[in-house]
Amino acid sequence: MAFSLKNLGGKKGVEGEVIASEKPKMTPAEEAWDLAKTVLIAVAIALVLRIVIFQPFNIPSGSMKPNLLIGDFLIVSKPTFGYSRASLVYPLTRLPLDGRIFSGEPERGDVVVFKNRKHGNRDYIKRVVGLPGDEIHMIGGRLHINGKPVQKDLVGMVDGVCDGRPGPTYVETMENGVSYRVQECFGDEGPLDNKGPYVVPAEHYFMMGDNRDQSQDSRVISQVGYVHKDDIVGRAERLFFSVDGAKAKFWQVWNWPFAVRYGRLLDPVE
Repeated sequence: MAFSLKNLGGKKGVEGEVIASEKPKMTPAEEAWDLAKTVLIAVAIALVLRIVIFQPFNIPSGSMKPNLLIGDFLIVSKPTFGYSRASLVYPLTRLPLDGRIFSGEPERGDVVVFKNRKHGNRDYIKRVVGLPGDEIHMIGGRLHINGKPVQKDLVGMVDGVCDGRPGPTYVETMENGVSYRVQECFGDEGPLDNKGPYVVPAEHYFMMGDNRDQSQDSRVISQVGYVHKDDIVGRAERLFFSVDGAKAKFWQVWNWPFAVRYGRLLDPVE
């Protein structure tokens, strides 16, 4: 049966196929709006991920050496411990919200990011060593929890860990089996090696840095003290980048490839 292609909205090709009409060209204003929509959607997705799923965090100090180094960039998981005002992004952190939803409980040995209320809600990263109700005591450089010393085994002297000097490094092992390295730059007689006892209040946690003699943490009540559960942002999970700032300044682009710590990329936080 014969028919005509005249009204099919297309053109006839060399072998009879129908070729679709060309899409009308967008005006400059339409192109600009299309680009703006793409950018807005991308920003919205990134913001939702930032609020709900994870938060990037970079290590600004050596308080968590030898496990986390200055220049490490890591991912902080928010769903692990639920959500509170601390999980939001600025300026939403200014909202008068209280409490925590879908709350999970940190365990001893977890590395967490939290808001320090005593320092303008700045982000801090430390290790959880004390749970609500625990008694924490530092005696001669040895961490004691509820009257029991935490197992601490000497690994050896590690070069350059203490401001360029060799320093003793140990492995601490909690009763729940979590193990991690700590370092003691001033031996067992540093200013923070004999502190306490502290009794952790309800709904609070006791945080310490792995660089035991060079960490401002819960042992310093006036500066950090006990951390309320609502101030916890999330658990540090994995490094996604690491760069040695001593090898390349921001403007020294030609040195960037030599400053990246390739061996630390994608390492889990321990």
